[in-house]
Amino acid sequence: MKEMEKKKVLIGMSGGVDSSVSALILKKEGYQVIGATLELFTEDNDFSRDTHIDAQNVCNQIGISHYIYNCKKEFRKHVIEDFIKCYSNCKTPNPCIECNKYMKFGVMWEKAKELGCYYIATGHYAKTEYSKKYDRWVLKKSNAGKKDQSYVLWNIPKELISHILFPLAGFENKDEIREIAQKNKLKVANKPDSEDICFIPDGNYKRFLENNSYIKPKIGDIVDSKGNVLGKHTGLYNYTIGQRKGLGISHQTPLFVLGFNAERNEVIVGEESELYKKTITVRNINLLLVDEIKEPLEVEVKTRYSAKQAKAKIMQYGKDIEIIFEEPQKAITPGQSAVFYIDDIVLGGGIIS
Repeated sequence: MKEMEKKKVLIGMSGGVDSSVSALILKKEGYQVIGATLELFTEDNDFSRDTHIDAQNVCNQIGISHYIYNCKKEFRKHVIEDFIKCYSNCKTPNPCIECNKYMKFGVMWEKAKELGCYYIATGHYAKTEYSKKYDRWVLKKSNAGKKDQSYVLWNIPKELISHILFPLAGFENKDEIREIAQKNKLKVANKPDSEDICFIPDGNYKRFLENNSYIKPKIGDIVDSKGNVLGKHTGLYNYTIGQRKGLGISHQTPLFVLGFNAERNEVIVGEESELYKKTITVRNINLLLVDEIKEPLEVEVKTRYSAKQAKAKIMQYGKDIEIIFEEPQKAITPGQSAVFYIDDIVLGGGIIS
């Protein structure tokens, strides 16, 4: 492959400062950069319009071409329908992980190949590099500490890692990114971060479910782990494991959501000590560092994006992985991801069952 062909990269442009600065960095490093914005959902609001306009303006400003791809059908199938299915089965999904797998590192890679690009890039805080130790390309943590986003990337295809660029891998905080944007007079330099699920910009996921699925409020019992009725709930999807506030029941000790009995339409609550688990199983696994786990392996595990890593041993049984933590972990939630790390390398992950 010619050197210039290897230098051609399609970068996902969300209209935010991270992806905008990433595109600028790649351009300055000599890559032939093409910007791409994926239209992902149908709601016609200021948020979705600003995404396209801001991305287009940045591309014009730094002198690269820009494409908009209508991916609403694929997004509905792979992300929104999974989101609804999880809540209907009393699980708490992470739609960003599904979006990364199917859209940003799925559909976008297909578009990149059509355009003759060797690489795709995003504004994620993560890192890819070739590991001599493992004789393969690996996904690693970035230098950004708490802002590291390797957790939400565990489900990308491992054969794609050598084709992924993360221009923000070496930065330690968002202030550095905004400073670059300001120095280069990018119009999005002071654009606030988006903290909510992209297809629910107002953050009201309960209303979204009620308006876009068969999930509706259905009153049932709140019970303790022995089956004693303590109160009423307004629908299982309104609660998540570990939740304490908003239960509407009084008790001599604080109570937390422990789980659900979907058949009986019950929310199960208990004391904080009952929230801890030492052993869990994950399914739908994706291993990036090895092809199979053939013997017990010592790793560190994150069970949600904001959680601290915890020491554990993992073992693969067919298509599932069992995790045994060194210390019991609090409020482990089905539907969330458990991601395995060896040092700063992402071994892989799976969905908590």
